[in-house]
Amino acid sequence: MLSLHVQEVEAASLPAEVVERKGKGHPDSVCDALAEEVSLALSHAYREMFGIILHHNVDKVLLRGGTALPRFGGGEVREPIEIYVAGRAVSTFKGVTIPIDAITVETCRAWFRRHLPAVDPLRHVRVQCLIRPGSVDLVELFSRMSADRVPLANDTSCGVGFAPLSKTEAIVLAVDNALHEAAVPGRPSGIGQDTKVMAVRCDRKLHLMIACAQIDRDVGSLYEYRANKSWVAHIAAETARSLGDFQLSVDVNAADDEASGSVYLTVTGTSAEAGDDGEAGRGNRVNGLIVPYRPMTMECAFGKNPVTHVGKLYNVAASLIAEDLAADHPGLAAECFIVSRIGHPIDEPQLVDVRLALRQPGTAPPRSQIEGVVAHHLAALRTLADDQLSGSLAIGRWPLRSATDRRIRAP
Repeated sequence: MLSLHVQEVEAASLPAEVVERKGKGHPDSVCDALAEEVSLALSHAYREMFGIILHHNVDKVLLRGGTALPRFGGGEVREPIEIYVAGRAVSTFKGVTIPIDAITVETCRAWFRRHLPAVDPLRHVRVQCLIRPGSVDLVELFSRMSADRVPLANDTSCGVGFAPLSKTEAIVLAVDNALHEAAVPGRPSGIGQDTKVMAVRCDRKLHLMIACAQIDRDVGSLYEYRANKSWVAHIAAETARSLGDFQLSVDVNAADDEASGSVYLTVTGTSAEAGDDGEAGRGNRVNGLIVPYRPMTMECAFGKNPVTHVGKLYNVAASLIAEDLAADHPGLAAECFIVSRIGHPIDEPQLVDVRLALRQPGTAPPRSQIEGVVAHHLAALRTLADDQLSGSLAIGRWPLRSATDRRIRAP
């Protein structure tokens, strides 16, 4: 069933917006990333061993912060960060045992090595794998197919997506990306990976609140710390001004009390070492943003299997549908909602609701064209696992699929 609504109000034209992004070193983002990495690692292992992806969902990751004593010039981690990875996964198949624990632990350690260079994954992190086999009924449902060999939805869930991004949303993504981009000229080595960018826009006034951890071994004094904050503010302002004409203001590490020596200094570049805990599903949505003024769901897409779990599949499909409609029709904004029905083919949702906002009345594309875009992306769900394993599609970024990877659709 396709429901279509056309209106003449764009979200970007609202008098106010609030947009947030948690950077890759934020404890919640760490949990999301580890959940997704473990799912991908299990999918690769299952395919290498058996030629197919087996049932798994590992979207329950908890981070318990450690304890640390940061100091200018270098401090120490006293108690490690603890990672608990829970979920369900097939551990034996056709008489063969899959080393779930070993895959999980090494995958998490490898992620820390690649993304948080100041974290020693052997000394600073302790990973505990709490994954158990799935229930008999859900494992059996996972293996079932429709008469046309289409996987069956293993949950009743709703996925949402929207496009294009507003200027405020684009600025938040661009600012956070700039803070993490090593090639940005003059980037101080003391900038950590734990960032958070919060944008509050009221009409043409835009305020950016930025939290950015600093790595103590690369910051020798309060003077250097202040200089790094100034660099963050400068890069944020420069990036924001390149994307929109706003009355701009920027605050960096607003909780600092320099007089008492209370500043956002860390040993590892993440508050997970002492200041904060994390949990999968509490951070960015599939497009890399937290957008309370936009349609969102509470579903954690990270770590869910890419074959049958509509909590992942439909959030991706809804986002791609909206992205394609907006890309093909400049001046149009799209929202998409997809609702599944457990036990039914993944390409047969019980509802697809597409809402279009137009700058000019009467410019909506024909219904047949919208139906074609929807049908294309529902059919593409069968190969979403291939796209994720190849790296051509990734959740937690925007766009999910790069312009060069956009599929050619039949007219």
